[in-house]
Amino acid sequence: MKFPGRRKIKHYFPVNTNNRFDMESSVFGQTNTYVCGIDQNLVDITARVDLSVLNDFGLDKGASQWIDDDTANRLYEFLTDNELIEDQFAGGTIGNTLHNYSVLADDRSVQFGVMSTNIHVGDYAYRYLCNTSSKVDLTYLQPVNGAIGRCFALITDDGERTFGISPGLMNQLSSEFINEEIIAESSALVLCAYTLANPELPIYHAMIHAAELARKHDVPVILTLGTRGLVKAIKEPLLRFMNDYVNVAAMNEEEAEALTGESDPVQASEKMLQYVDMVLLTAGAEGLYLSGYTEKSLARETDNPIRSGAISDFNRFEFSRPLFQKDCEEPMKVYSHISPYMGGPKNIKNTNGAGDGALAALIHDMAANHYHRLVLPTSSKHNKQWITYSSFAQVCKYANRVSFEVLAQSSPRLSRALPEREMSLEDSYWDQ
Repeated sequence: MKFPGRRKIKHYFPVNTNNRFDMESSVFGQTNTYVCGIDQNLVDITARVDLSVLNDFGLDKGASQWIDDDTANRLYEFLTDNELIEDQFAGGTIGNTLHNYSVLADDRSVQFGVMSTNIHVGDYAYRYLCNTSSKVDLTYLQPVNGAIGRCFALITDDGERTFGISPGLMNQLSSEFINEEIIAESSALVLCAYTLANPELPIYHAMIHAAELARKHDVPVILTLGTRGLVKAIKEPLLRFMNDYVNVAAMNEEEAEALTGESDPVQASEKMLQYVDMVLLTAGAEGLYLSGYTEKSLARETDNPIRSGAISDFNRFEFSRPLFQKDCEEPMKVYSHISPYMGGPKNIKNTNGAGDGALAALIHDMAANHYHRLVLPTSSKHNKQWITYSSFAQVCKYANRVSFEVLAQSSPRLSRALPEREMSLEDSYWDQ
């Protein structure tokens, strides 16, 4: 486990120099910490085409539309034969999040989903595997005789994008392929609201089964929302699911408004805390918010400037660490906010996946806390069953930094971890 943020090892493992290496040799390496998640595995396929191609395959220009397997197969064969494909990237919200977590933590994650049995070098399924970190354990994927999901982004000469989405067999994940032992021993289970859209699909029942197993074994459940339209369509069952199973919810400001009716991020977060223990809310150019609960007697005031909005002085106690509401004798709501890191990238190359990157950072801090508790259970850091190792404010910084990195590149999946030494920090910081 590579710890998050920009701290030195002594801050995480405060042992004296006489027994440090003995402690490491006797404890390190015996702790198997990982997170797991369920995804609708799909590949994003980008190609430049003439308008005639859209007409030939019955696609409405500039629209996002579903296409059947036969159309998807013919389109993929046409694009391949004519060498029109520019990129084939692994996609999927949970797949992106688990990949980014494994890159950041340099540690294992486990992904549940489906994968084509027959994979050919260079095809979409092959590209999915190539674009996924080797630290992501894919051995528990369910083999299927057919295609995984494919999302075609067809770019015409005028630069407009037309999307054709073929689900293939990505929703055929069976509950039989959800491993109880894997979930029971994980640091967190990561899910997406997309899989709640249709109760008739096998993946819906697999997700419910996984959530029940997580609740049985007291494993935190993290849910990321899909789109504003999806949230509106399944609002009531989504809120019930969150109330019954979810500990941490991640969303953007549009999804939050669709779910709560509140356009203000702090007010939306406050309403969401009726259902969950923590809320990560990304708000585009405004930055991101993190809210949750802490023990009132253990709350710590911030050194940062006090901010007010819909809730007065809402970030006053952002140096506190998050707790599950059930673990608080006197729960107190805490809110933290941070503006985009360095003002945001000069050139934003990709807006897809910035929220997934921020969530991966939060999950990394949660898993690091679990790891540290296993390695040093008597540490003063674990006088309560804290959710994260760091404070609300520190997690905000880390999530913000990772989100920046995703925005500055072309892919929603990190190709490397964050730099060991930030250029924005003075050399004197590292000499302390």
